[in-house]
Amino acid sequence: MSAPALFGVERSAKGARWIGRAADDRLALALSQRHALPEIVARVLAARGVGLDDAPAFLNPTLRALLPDPSVLRDMDRAAERIARAVTGGEGIAVFGDYDVDGATSTALMTRYLRAVGVEPQIHIPDRIAEGYGPNAQALEKLRTGGAGLAVTVDCGTTAFDALEGAAASGLDVVVIDHHTAEPRLPKVSAVVNPNRLDQDPGLGQLAACGVTFLVLVALNRTLRKAGVFASSSGVGRAEPDLMALLDLVALGTICDVVPLTGLNRALVGQGLKVLAQRRNTGLAALADVARVTETVDAYHVGYILGPRINAGGRIGRADLGARLLATEDKAEAARIAALLDEHNVDRKTVEAEVMAAAIAQVEAADSGPVIVIAGEGWHPGVVGIVAGRLRERYGRPSCVVGVEGGIGKASGRSVPGVDLGAAVIAARQAGLLLSGGGHRMAAGFTVRQERVAELRAYLTEHIDGQVAAQPGEPMVPLVELDGTLVVEAATVELAETLCRLGPYGAGNPEPRFALPRVRVVAASVVGSGGHVACTLVGPDGGRLRAIAFRCADQPVGQALLRRDALLHVAGTLRLDRWNGNVRVQLFIDDVAPLWGAESA
Repeated sequence: MSAPALFGVERSAKGARWIGRAADDRLALALSQRHALPEIVARVLAARGVGLDDAPAFLNPTLRALLPDPSVLRDMDRAAERIARAVTGGEGIAVFGDYDVDGATSTALMTRYLRAVGVEPQIHIPDRIAEGYGPNAQALEKLRTGGAGLAVTVDCGTTAFDALEGAAASGLDVVVIDHHTAEPRLPKVSAVVNPNRLDQDPGLGQLAACGVTFLVLVALNRTLRKAGVFASSSGVGRAEPDLMALLDLVALGTICDVVPLTGLNRALVGQGLKVLAQRRNTGLAALADVARVTETVDAYHVGYILGPRINAGGRIGRADLGARLLATEDKAEAARIAALLDEHNVDRKTVEAEVMAAAIAQVEAADSGPVIVIAGEGWHPGVVGIVAGRLRERYGRPSCVVGVEGGIGKASGRSVPGVDLGAAVIAARQAGLLLSGGGHRMAAGFTVRQERVAELRAYLTEHIDGQVAAQPGEPMVPLVELDGTLVVEAATVELAETLCRLGPYGAGNPEPRFALPRVRVVAASVVGSGGHVACTLVGPDGGRLRAIAFRCADQPVGQALLRRDALLHVAGTLRLDRWNGNVRVQLFIDDVAPLWGAESA
């Protein structure tokens, strides 16, 4: 039996049902007492499955405790030895990455490390439109003729059978470093390091590609150390690279790839954000400057401010801009690329808004189902992934958006918890519905002929229906899970600071969301170019709280907030707002439930 709706909210402004996040009340009380935590914070921990003895490690995750021996991954030792042989033998090395943030950070990680051990690699990031995702024969041949004897693919390659095997046949060795869902068959290359290989013991499958790349660098560093490459007590040899200094890139890629922030990922991101705050990466510092990020960078800034700008190069501009920004040590070059990415991000927003409007119109005109699959002629392939993510947020369903050009559709999909979209896409490809396709649980990409989109929609509907429907045949209803109820007066700086200890937040460790019942909205206004709504919430006892809802002025949430003296139940997350040395608390509104008529009198 489903949980009762909180405050009776069966259909909010977003059309969602509000429920309390399940938590063991006895465990929450024990956590509060043993670890001296506010009761509401202890309940958040209990709802995330944190046990009584696990709380200290969760609140302070360390790599010392969580980083495994890299050799637990299949082919890891072969990969490390092959790359080390290229380094010590003066062999040309190329890095072939993906065009998203995970690919850019993975490429920059490998590039910065290789430079530190005396190798200047070739870098290739495929053009999203001209080349598509993953290794292709023409690009690999260009790298080989450019002097590479070894190509290292990062965040791609696991299913690029023809391209990689052709490269190997031509004399180019290949090491694959990836995390995308694998098939029983693997490409015939020197090594395939992928925690999601079907023959791999479980435990590390949630890593982003940048996390896998970091483990490869740990293994490579160990191999080079054993080979006597680094300086000994006699001072002979090269200085050993500082791997911990690269964790800012791992944090960036892990957050932006929306993999679960639990276990090792949590430790990588937690430590990486500390490195990022030191502004040691020249490119990231330049990007933070151009984006006007003046406060300490946290997971929010990474996911919503820095990440989209890095992605903008692969979406609208040159695909390799993000990787080159993150790899450079030249301040002038970093400033130039950061400014260019910022401009591309503005262009991306314009294109995205146009596609988003057309996409919403299609969804609203179609019958509801467990999965959204829509297509549009001329939709820019660089923004279909963002639009898919927006549709998933808006409708609470897995969403695939296809941009069609010349009869061929290039698509991106974003999933919801509990639905393995990558596996569904691979199954569709194996069924002959797609020209290419792959991904992981929460995201996927594919290429499809325009005339087969309807057939694909039917296939994915059948494949996904059993994973998401509460009852067979029933449409999926979005859920807003709430960690507790707050009165306005309880939304304090002290509470927000305590909640910060539970971060970093993201997939697998969602940011705590609270309900504030029966608050009145005053001084509401539209701010910024994105249609945000800023307002003040007043509680029944007169307490006041600043709040903002993003990109919603023309949607039911924004319209409810802008209604004069609106009385609402409000759901959102607490954030600290630091400005000119002052610290205040602010609510980021996710959803509202209006109280009209007699109840609002």
